[in-house]
Amino acid sequence: MAKTVLLVEDEPNIVEAIGFILSRSGYQVHSHGDGATAVQTVRREAPDMLILDLMLPNRGGLEILRDLRADPDLKSLPVLMLTARGQKKDREQAELFGVSAFMSKPFANGDVLERVRALIGEA
Repeated sequence: MAKTVLLVEDEPNIVEAIGFILSRSGYQVHSHGDGATAVQTVRREAPDMLILDLMLPNRGGLEILRDLRADPDLKSLPVLMLTARGQKKDREQAELFGVSAFMSKPFANGDVLERVRALIGEA
């Protein structure tokens, strides 16, 4: 059975690119674009891993990550955080909240796939 990746990202081009890369490699990909309802979507979808944008409408990725790590059912979910900013402060805060991996935009397609495989345990 295919592993499922939930992509919480509001930029359509990024959603399309990552969705294509991962689905072509055999992953089932679902996307969601609103930070306010992201945690509920993670609970409902029960993905094998989450790709989470740092800057989302209505609620930021760091807040979402903090809530996921506080939830006993979701605290071990692998989370790859994406950001266009990539500032040291953002990385440090994401690490403090328990991010599994961090990747800056723009990214190489192969790097995303490699990171997903590693986080899901298929490296």
